[in-house]
Amino acid sequence: MCWADLLVLLPAAPYRLAAFPFAALFHHLCASGRLSLTARYIFLLTGGCLFAGTAMGSYAALLLIPAAGSVLVLLSVSSACAHTWVFALQMSWQILCHLGLSSQELDPQDARPAIALSAIMLLTQKATSLALDIHEGVVRLQLGQGLLQCALPLCSYLLFFPALLGGPLCSFSRFWAQAESSGALPCPLRAAGQRCLCALALQGLRMGLAGGLAGRQGCAGLGCLPCVWARALLLRLAYCWHWVLDEALLEVAGFRPEAGQGDLSIRDLWTLETTHCLAVFTRTWNKSTSCWLGRLVFQRCPAQPLLATFAFSAWWHGLRPGQVFGFLCWAVMVEADYRIHPFLSTWATSQGVKLLYRGTTWVFTQLIVAYILVAVETEHFSMVYLLWTSCNSILPLFYGFALLLLLLAKKLKQNSACPGLTCAAG
Repeated sequence: MCWADLLVLLPAAPYRLAAFPFAALFHHLCASGRLSLTARYIFLLTGGCLFAGTAMGSYAALLLIPAAGSVLVLLSVSSACAHTWVFALQMSWQILCHLGLSSQELDPQDARPAIALSAIMLLTQKATSLALDIHEGVVRLQLGQGLLQCALPLCSYLLFFPALLGGPLCSFSRFWAQAESSGALPCPLRAAGQRCLCALALQGLRMGLAGGLAGRQGCAGLGCLPCVWARALLLRLAYCWHWVLDEALLEVAGFRPEAGQGDLSIRDLWTLETTHCLAVFTRTWNKSTSCWLGRLVFQRCPAQPLLATFAFSAWWHGLRPGQVFGFLCWAVMVEADYRIHPFLSTWATSQGVKLLYRGTTWVFTQLIVAYILVAVETEHFSMVYLLWTSCNSILPLFYGFALLLLLLAKKLKQNSACPGLTCAAG
């Protein structure tokens, strides 16, 4: 196996790096008082359109059309219907783009379709978040100000260039407040520089690990446990690299994420690597997307919200075989994790047993995370089948079996506590 080919970094990275000078220029012009609020919106929107055209070419139309459509819907329908219409528009368009591009024979070296799909997914996040804010009364559109003055902030929010190709989800309220006050805030070069150094360290670690594994001898492929774990580690390093870089770009432009709302911090990185609870890892991983999914699906679903959230996540990601399998497996593992830890913690009374319990569950969590990440990134059904029939599936199957036993024990306990018709009568 060629370990250097295990992971190709997200193709939008060069465009993110190219955006840094323009982000610094934007902040400088705001700080010097040379840009009015309207001019700031135009700068951010124009920059987003230019970057979309540069990074995606003709595929940029796939991004601009739903953005314009969402703005027209928001300005046309009542606040009570805004979320339903925007959600239907964005998800219908996104799934059509996924199906249309996957059905074509595209050049593997052409990164533009992948960049466009990633940007459309981010657009869906921002559009549905904005529509929910309007639906819940958090954001009120001032339609009396005129169509252009009302549409410009919305278009700028959906397409502003620092968050066009990545970055944590920023609410419209925070975007509006930071766009208005950018000139009053000092340029956070120190914080942005620290994030860039962290991104550089992560990239160096990833490249060093990939180089070290390139000459590794032994088992290979998805049937090999060390191979799957190492592949997942490379994926995690790549994701973290991009999240740190995205937040640095937002910092330079003056759109610093709210405390605790970014995708990755040093504390989050420590939590991801040390937690022995899969549920904690899930909440911390890609935090802003987790919060968005929780608000959009989990909090609004009357039945089986956990399963519905992960099923929707698979839909949002494109419904490839690996994504369907991986996210549904993730849902079962998190549900099992919620029930296994309370059961095991009652047995861990002494310090030695507690240490054994935490160490064992940490290893299990890391192996299950590796299994899920590799599954989600697997595109073809044959590769998913190979992963499923390998020894790597033993631990997820064990968790699933444990979940069934705990659910059965809970049901038997309830029946014994409330037998026969006594329960119904009560």
